[in-house]
Amino acid sequence: MSVVTSKTFFPAFIKTLGILFFYILIGLFIDSVYVTENYGESQWVANIIMVIVFTVTCFKVSPRIREQLFYAVLLGFFGEYLFSVAMGMYTYRLENVPHYIPMGHALVYAGVLFFIKTAFTKKNHQKLEKILTVIIILYSTLFLIFRNDVFGFVMTVGTLLILIKKPRERLFYLTMYLAVAFLEIVGTTYQCWWWPTTAWGIFDFLPSHNPPTGISFFYFLLDLGTLWFYKKRHKIAWSRMKNVRKIRQIKGTVTN
Repeated sequence: MSVVTSKTFFPAFIKTLGILFFYILIGLFIDSVYVTENYGESQWVANIIMVIVFTVTCFKVSPRIREQLFYAVLLGFFGEYLFSVAMGMYTYRLENVPHYIPMGHALVYAGVLFFIKTAFTKKNHQKLEKILTVIIILYSTLFLIFRNDVFGFVMTVGTLLILIKKPRERLFYLTMYLAVAFLEIVGTTYQCWWWPTTAWGIFDFLPSHNPPTGISFFYFLLDLGTLWFYKKRHKIAWSRMKNVRKIRQIKGTVTN
């Protein structure tokens, strides 16, 4: 059974987000403080493994997804140097931008994209939206109360408000929120990077946890940028797809 035809939760999850979470756990562990202190500097190993995994992934996906992955890497590269190096929003263990990070952003994008394309997700998208929204609200609220994570809570609220008017993309971004939350918790636990105690280490009125919740707010820039590049490169195909969607909506309205 392929990923797309997975009709129940566990096959759909394991073949998409499950694989992604496994890569995150193993890949970031290799770059962790624990491994470095006990076995020597190992970031180069994580870089090599990521190149291999990313290359294999590119060969396995469709040309359309492959192109989007390359855009995600490009935008991830510039985004990391902007937010981490130039703006000091967070700091990596070696105070650099590890080479595996931009490719990692692309794999997170792919994992979430494949999950929402499964038969299970398409069939249960409304129910999943409600469940994920509740989980996100509880997660960010608990961190606000017990970790004083005002920065993360504000970004979470901003995310949910934006998604009110984006029903088509809502499930993708809700899933992305939780995937990024998992990534950030693992990365900071391994001490691959860390966040300052306030937003950017500057705004005292926005206390932050390490990591803050809602950080996927900034991943939206990556996702939107990736889609923007793809639309610009394929204007005719994108216009055709939009017309097909309109026709389906009209047929659905008439049928109802």
